[in-house]
Amino acid sequence: MDRHVAAGIDGSPESLAAAHWAAREALRRGAELELVHAWQLHPRPAAYVPADMTERGWAKHILAEASNSVRAAHPGLHIIDQQVKDSPVAALLAAAERAELLVLGSRGLGGVAGFLLGSVSAQVVARSPRPVVLVRAGESSADEHLPAPDGVSPDEIPEIPYRDVVLGLDTDRPCDELIEFAFEAARRCGAALRVIHTFSTPPGYATADRVVPPPGPALLAEHEHAVVATLRPWCAKFPEVTVTETVAEGRAATELTHAATGAALVVVGRRTRDGRLGVHTGPVTHAVLHHAGCPVAVVPHA
Repeated sequence: MDRHVAAGIDGSPESLAAAHWAAREALRRGAELELVHAWQLHPRPAAYVPADMTERGWAKHILAEASNSVRAAHPGLHIIDQQVKDSPVAALLAAAERAELLVLGSRGLGGVAGFLLGSVSAQVVARSPRPVVLVRAGESSADEHLPAPDGVSPDEIPEIPYRDVVLGLDTDRPCDELIEFAFEAARRCGAALRVIHTFSTPPGYATADRVVPPPGPALLAEHEHAVVATLRPWCAKFPEVTVTETVAEGRAATELTHAATGAALVVVGRRTRDGRLGVHTGPVTHAVLHHAGCPVAVVPHA
């Protein structure tokens, strides 16, 4: 099977931004791009379908528009158009099975940075067997790079250094899939990798004659050591990636959201084990998706 990146197309500005992000990622990976548009036949044509077109014809038009836009921007990229008669969730999950990565568009939260996940994207993110990247409308190649000096032409933007890739790291349950995805993303872009790890200070405890306060600098040093030990083999495997670690007491979602400001990509995880309430993204990933201002990669792992 040929390697490829998949992107969901639905005719919205955010899905077009996702298609262009996916195209750039496919080029970075040396892979093909698959554009997927799902449509369903209704007893009566949906209100958004022009009166002079069938639902099938409108679906073909939407896919062709997105495909033409991406082809014009990336003439050397091999693009596969997939028009699927199925529910959007089923079609996108099937596309994810075939791909290395699935890219979806998501509306922004008005004046607040972050993503507004509809039912389709929320279900796909929670169930996808492959990493899913969420991209907002308006996201462009320039947003992946550091600010361009005055007078730089659009053709010169790819030569400007990339913004950081940010990884949320849990040293208690480190995940190889998550860490490797972040290192690979940074390596492909020539970007620095910023690793964020947070911890909570345990409350003081009482003995028979005194109250022992929680450890301060010693606890911080312990967590810093755990982060360095966890990353050591990955730094050896990816010596070309510059890594910085931020270890702080606090909430992971807050620190990751703050780090997302000015980043090219934030990488978070989703455990694939089903809970009692079914599949879900987890509280930290959920919070990052709703507050991060840059593309977010959600990587499934055991």
